Amino acid sequence: MSQRPRPTFPDWPQFDDTERRALDRALSQGQWWRMGGSEVDSFEREFAGYHGAHHALAVTNGTHALELALQVLGAGPGTEVIVPAFTFISSSQAAQRIGAVAVPVDVDPETYNIDETATAEAITPRTRVIMPVHMAGLMADMDTLDKLASDAGVQILQDAAHAHGARWRGKRVGELGSIAAFSFQNGKLMTAGEGGAVLFPDSDDYEKAFLHHSCGRPRTDRNYHHQVAGTNMRMNEFSAAVLRAQLGRLDGQIELREQRWRFLSELLAQIPGVRPQSGDSRADRNPHYMAMFRLPGWSEERRNLLVDRLVDAGIPAFAGFRAIYRTAAFWKIGAPGESVDAVAKRCPNADAISQDCVWLHHRTLLASEQALTDTAAIVADQVAAG
Repeated sequence: MSQRPRPTFPDWPQFDDTERRALDRALSQGQWWRMGGSEVDSFEREFAGYHGAHHALAVTNGTHALELALQVLGAGPGTEVIVPAFTFISSSQAAQRIGAVAVPVDVDPETYNIDETATAEAITPRTRVIMPVHMAGLMADMDTLDKLASDAGVQILQDAAHAHGARWRGKRVGELGSIAAFSFQNGKLMTAGEGGAVLFPDSDDYEKAFLHHSCGRPRTDRNYHHQVAGTNMRMNEFSAAVLRAQLGRLDGQIELREQRWRFLSELLAQIPGVRPQSGDSRADRNPHYMAMFRLPGWSEERRNLLVDRLVDAGIPAFAGFRAIYRTAAFWKIGAPGESVDAVAKRCPNADAISQDCVWLHHRTLLASEQALTDTAAIVADQVAAG
């Protein structure tokens, strides 16, 4: 096999003097927490406006964003939260951490998003929330899920950790009428190293969340009138300043990633045995947090060896998420009253995807077409090598 050229990808995170000026601006305030400064308040307004939401609340990280949103929606002991079986573990752990039972359901084998039929079958009188994850930025079928939730009298919480700037049939995440949670962890589409945010469609839920995220204390309180049993999830001023800068370049990055994914996915689809993640025409803006593809029929060990080879060739490749019920942590607290095998039996697609899926970090989609051509050629060589 001839030596392929190593593709060159942009660094991540991306930053320039915009972030430097933002950090200096936050520093010069002399107030570095949200209750005394203005950066968090400004970021919340800008992030809410960008996504078409009435309110945004910035928090410490994406996992806390999910926990806080679930609390606001009334999840907790005695309730169930339906989650896709193929997702990062925070989706289930957020429910489990507040005492709810996380109920995994299967996903679509082509989009990797939560399966609507499996979701409908999992609804019980104890179901409080359905949590679709917009996998890799591709929005789940919000039309069907909204109807399911409405008919069953339960709530939707969008796990939008991958979906900054995404749209469903022309509507932004914050315009869909449900609460949505985002992450700003270091690898995400916009980042301050860590951080999260929750979008709210109405003022009451926002105010309730503010209390919970700030030790149960009202915004203007000076006499320690803690009204609920909250915790401290407040974002600091420096993170918010960086995120304001990151938000400013998001549109251009999304436009480029959408173009590059069309190019790369066509190349990947031509490789025998490789099946790129499919799209949905109703999801008419996809920010592409990950470039994902499957190798149907491959074992986990064979897939992992391929990932190692791709990394050695200079490609930022990763194994797909492990199905949440295949982790030891899932069974420690708040798990359904089933065995691993029983859950796996009703989640065959999630089980298969977790074994044969590979994903590439979104910075690959900010590279040149030549770099993507080289990437696809390396993938083809390594797949052929087995």
